[in-house]
Amino acid sequence: MHFLDRRDAGRMLAAELVPLAGERPVVVALPRGGVPVGAEVARLLGAPLEILAVRKLGAPGNPELGVGAIVEDGTAVLDERSASAVGMTQVTLDETVAREAAELQRRVERYRAGRARVPVEGRTVIVVDDGLATGLSDLAAVRSLRKQAARRIVVAVPVGSGESVRMLAEEADDVVSVLTPRVLFGVGLWYEDFSPVSDEQVLTLLREASAREAGDDDRPQPERTM
Repeated sequence: MHFLDRRDAGRMLAAELVPLAGERPVVVALPRGGVPVGAEVARLLGAPLEILAVRKLGAPGNPELGVGAIVEDGTAVLDERSASAVGMTQVTLDETVAREAAELQRRVERYRAGRARVPVEGRTVIVVDDGLATGLSDLAAVRSLRKQAARRIVVAVPVGSGESVRMLAEEADDVVSVLTPRVLFGVGLWYEDFSPVSDEQVLTLLREASAREAGDDDRPQPERTM
Protein backbone atom coordinates (compact mmCIF):
# COMPACT_ATOMS: atom_id res chain seq x y z
CA MET A 1 0.00 0.00 0.00
CA HIS A 2 1.16 3.50 -0.83
CA PHE A 3 -0.22 6.86 0.27
CA LEU A 4 -1.25 9.36 -2.39
CA ASP A 5 0.35 12.23 -0.48
CA ARG A 6 0.80 13.44 3.08
CA ARG A 7 -2.82 14.52 3.50
CA ASP A 8 -4.07 11.16 2.30
CA ALA A 9 -1.66 9.57 4.79
CA GLY A 10 -3.03 11.84 7.52
CA ARG A 11 -6.58 10.68 6.89
CA MET A 12 -5.53 7.04 7.10
CA LEU A 13 -3.56 7.74 10.26
CA ALA A 14 -6.48 9.59 11.85
CA ALA A 15 -8.66 6.50 11.39
CA GLU A 16 -6.23 4.62 13.64
CA LEU A 17 -6.37 7.37 16.27
CA VAL A 18 -10.14 7.81 16.62
CA PRO A 19 -10.18 6.15 20.08
CA LEU A 20 -8.02 9.05 21.37
CA ALA A 21 -10.53 11.74 20.38
CA GLY A 22 -12.32 11.46 23.71
CA GLU A 23 -9.12 12.43 25.53
CA ARG A 24 -9.19 15.86 23.86
CA PRO A 25 -5.61 15.53 22.63
CA VAL A 26 -3.26 18.15 21.23
CA VAL A 27 -1.78 17.20 17.87
CA VAL A 28 1.87 18.27 17.71
CA ALA A 29 3.26 18.05 14.16
CA LEU A 30 6.94 18.11 13.27
CA PRO A 31 7.67 20.64 10.49
CA ARG A 32 7.79 20.63 7.72
CA GLY A 33 6.70 17.21 6.45
CA GLY A 34 4.66 16.26 9.49
CA VAL A 35 2.39 19.30 9.27
CA PRO A 36 0.15 18.23 6.34
CA VAL A 37 -0.22 14.83 8.02
CA GLY A 38 -0.91 16.37 11.41
CA ALA A 39 -3.37 18.88 9.98
CA GLU A 40 -5.59 16.05 8.76
CA VAL A 41 -5.30 14.20 12.06
CA ALA A 42 -6.21 17.35 14.01
CA ARG A 43 -9.14 18.13 11.71
CA LEU A 44 -10.64 14.66 11.88
CA LEU A 45 -10.16 14.30 15.63
CA GLY A 46 -11.39 17.84 16.34
CA ALA A 47 -8.10 18.61 18.08
CA PRO A 48 -5.90 21.72 18.16
CA LEU A 49 -2.82 21.67 15.92
CA GLU A 50 0.55 22.77 17.26
CA ILE A 51 4.06 22.45 15.88
CA LEU A 52 7.30 21.49 17.57
CA ALA A 53 10.35 22.52 15.58
CA VAL A 54 12.90 19.70 15.37
CA ARG A 55 15.97 19.51 13.13
CA LYS A 56 17.97 16.50 12.14
CA LEU A 57 21.69 16.54 12.89
CA GLY A 58 23.20 15.28 9.66
CA ALA A 59 26.42 13.38 9.14
CA PRO A 60 29.47 15.27 7.80
CA GLY A 61 29.26 15.39 4.03
CA ASN A 62 25.89 13.62 4.06
CA PRO A 63 23.32 15.85 5.78
CA GLU A 64 20.44 13.52 4.87
CA LEU A 65 21.92 10.81 7.10
CA GLY A 66 20.71 11.68 10.56
CA VAL A 67 22.89 10.90 13.54
CA GLY A 68 20.89 12.96 16.01
CA ALA A 69 18.26 15.66 16.39
CA ILE A 70 17.69 18.92 18.25
CA VAL A 71 14.43 20.54 19.38
CA GLU A 72 13.59 24.23 19.60
CA ASP A 73 13.93 24.16 23.41
CA GLY A 74 17.46 22.76 23.17
CA THR A 75 16.57 19.13 23.87
CA ALA A 76 18.90 16.97 21.79
CA VAL A 77 19.59 13.32 21.11
CA LEU A 78 22.66 11.81 19.49
CA ASP A 79 23.25 8.29 18.22
CA GLU A 80 26.86 8.13 19.37
CA ARG A 81 27.58 4.90 17.52
CA SER A 82 26.37 6.33 14.20
CA ALA A 83 28.13 9.65 14.80
CA SER A 84 31.40 7.87 15.47
CA ALA A 85 30.97 5.62 12.44
CA VAL A 86 30.63 8.60 10.08
CA GLY A 87 33.61 10.41 11.59
CA MET A 88 31.75 13.18 13.40
CA THR A 89 34.08 14.99 15.78
CA GLN A 90 33.12 17.31 18.62
CA VAL A 91 34.02 20.26 16.39
CA THR A 92 31.75 19.15 13.54
CA LEU A 93 29.01 18.29 16.04
CA ASP A 94 29.18 21.75 17.60
CA GLU A 95 29.08 23.36 14.15
CA THR A 96 26.11 21.25 13.11
CA VAL A 97 24.20 22.01 16.31
CA ALA A 98 24.83 25.77 15.94
CA ARG A 99 23.69 25.74 12.32
CA GLU A 100 20.53 23.74 13.00
CA ALA A 101 19.70 25.77 16.12
CA ALA A 102 19.74 28.92 13.98
CA GLU A 103 17.35 27.30 11.49
CA LEU A 104 15.10 26.20 14.35
CA GLN A 105 14.91 29.76 15.63
CA ARG A 106 14.02 31.02 12.16
CA ARG A 107 11.23 28.48 11.84
CA VAL A 108 9.81 29.15 15.29
CA GLU A 109 9.70 32.90 14.66
CA ARG A 110 8.05 32.46 11.28
CA TYR A 111 5.59 29.69 12.12
CA ARG A 112 4.39 31.06 15.43
CA ALA A 113 4.69 34.77 14.61
CA GLY A 114 4.03 35.69 18.22
CA ARG A 115 1.15 33.20 18.61
CA ALA A 116 0.98 31.59 22.04
CA ARG A 117 1.74 27.89 22.10
CA VAL A 118 -1.02 25.42 22.81
CA PRO A 119 -0.31 24.17 26.35
CA VAL A 120 0.37 20.45 26.67
CA GLU A 121 0.81 20.13 30.44
CA GLY A 122 -1.43 17.39 31.76
CA ARG A 123 -2.80 16.54 28.31
CA THR A 124 -2.57 13.71 25.82
CA VAL A 125 -0.26 14.71 22.98
CA ILE A 126 -0.13 13.03 19.58
CA VAL A 127 3.26 13.61 17.94
CA VAL A 128 2.79 13.40 14.17
CA ASP A 129 5.49 13.02 11.52
CA ASP A 130 5.33 11.86 7.90
CA GLY A 131 7.39 8.76 8.69
CA LEU A 132 10.06 7.19 10.87
CA ALA A 133 13.44 6.37 9.38
CA THR A 134 15.95 6.64 12.25
CA GLY A 135 13.22 7.97 14.57
CA LEU A 136 15.68 10.34 16.25
CA SER A 137 13.67 13.50 15.55
CA ASP A 138 10.57 11.97 17.10
CA LEU A 139 12.58 10.71 20.07
CA ALA A 140 13.86 14.24 20.70
CA ALA A 141 10.27 15.50 20.44
CA VAL A 142 9.06 12.95 22.99
CA ARG A 143 11.77 13.98 25.46
CA SER A 144 10.95 17.65 24.96
CA LEU A 145 7.25 17.04 25.60
CA ARG A 146 8.08 15.06 28.74
CA LYS A 147 9.84 18.18 30.02
CA GLN A 148 6.63 20.09 29.29
CA ALA A 149 4.72 17.65 31.53
CA ALA A 150 2.48 16.11 28.88
CA ARG A 151 0.32 13.46 30.56
CA ARG A 152 0.44 10.93 27.74
CA ILE A 153 2.53 10.96 24.55
CA VAL A 154 1.56 8.98 21.46
CA VAL A 155 3.85 9.00 18.43
CA ALA A 156 1.79 8.55 15.26
CA VAL A 157 3.10 8.13 11.71
CA PRO A 158 1.85 6.72 8.41
CA VAL A 159 4.94 4.54 7.99
CA GLY A 160 7.94 3.63 10.09
CA SER A 161 10.75 1.12 10.32
CA GLY A 162 10.30 -1.64 12.86
CA GLU A 163 13.51 -0.66 14.60
CA SER A 164 12.40 2.95 15.06
CA VAL A 165 8.94 1.94 16.23
CA ARG A 166 10.47 -0.33 18.87
CA MET A 167 12.94 2.37 19.96
CA LEU A 168 10.21 4.96 20.41
CA ALA A 169 7.95 2.50 22.21
CA GLU A 170 10.52 2.50 25.01
CA GLU A 171 9.95 6.20 25.75
CA ALA A 172 6.55 7.15 24.31
CA ASP A 173 3.36 5.84 25.91
CA ASP A 174 2.28 4.40 22.59
CA VAL A 175 3.40 4.31 18.95
CA VAL A 176 0.96 4.06 16.06
CA SER A 177 2.27 3.31 12.57
CA VAL A 178 -0.19 2.55 9.78
CA LEU A 179 2.54 0.66 7.93
CA THR A 180 5.59 -1.00 9.45
CA PRO A 181 7.32 -2.64 6.48
CA ARG A 182 9.95 -5.30 7.01
CA VAL A 183 12.39 -3.11 5.08
CA LEU A 184 11.66 0.63 4.93
CA PHE A 185 14.28 1.70 2.34
CA GLY A 186 13.07 5.30 2.67
CA VAL A 187 9.96 7.13 3.89
CA GLY A 188 9.37 8.82 0.54
CA LEU A 189 9.07 5.49 -1.27
CA TRP A 190 5.74 4.88 0.47
CA TYR A 191 4.15 8.00 -1.03
CA GLU A 192 3.03 8.63 -4.59
CA ASP A 193 3.69 12.34 -4.02
CA PHE A 194 6.40 13.18 -1.50
CA SER A 195 7.08 16.71 -2.69
CA PRO A 196 8.90 19.02 -0.28
CA VAL A 197 6.66 21.04 2.03
CA SER A 198 7.27 24.79 1.97
CA ASP A 199 7.10 27.33 4.78
CA GLU A 200 4.08 28.84 3.03
CA GLN A 201 2.22 25.52 3.13
CA VAL A 202 2.98 25.13 6.81
CA LEU A 203 1.72 28.64 7.56
CA THR A 204 -1.48 28.07 5.57
CA LEU A 205 -2.24 24.84 7.42
CA LEU A 206 -1.59 26.47 10.81
CA ARG A 207 -3.87 29.39 9.92
CA GLU A 208 -6.63 27.01 8.82
CA ALA A 209 -6.33 25.05 12.06
CA SER A 210 -6.40 28.23 14.16
CA ALA A 211 -9.48 29.47 12.33
CA ARG A 212 -11.22 26.16 12.92
CA GLU A 213 -10.39 26.28 16.62
CA ALA A 214 -11.66 29.85 16.88
CA GLY A 215 -14.88 28.78 15.21
CA ASP A 216 -15.26 25.90 17.66
CA ASP A 217 -14.71 28.25 20.59
CA ASP A 218 -17.44 30.57 19.31
CA ARG A 219 -20.09 27.87 19.20
CA PRO A 220 -22.75 28.17 21.92
CA GLN A 221 -22.24 25.59 24.63
CA PRO A 222 -25.15 23.39 25.72
CA GLU A 223 -26.67 24.24 29.09
CA ARG A 224 -25.84 21.92 31.92
CA THR A 225 -28.68 20.28 33.74
CA MET A 226 -28.60 19.23 37.37
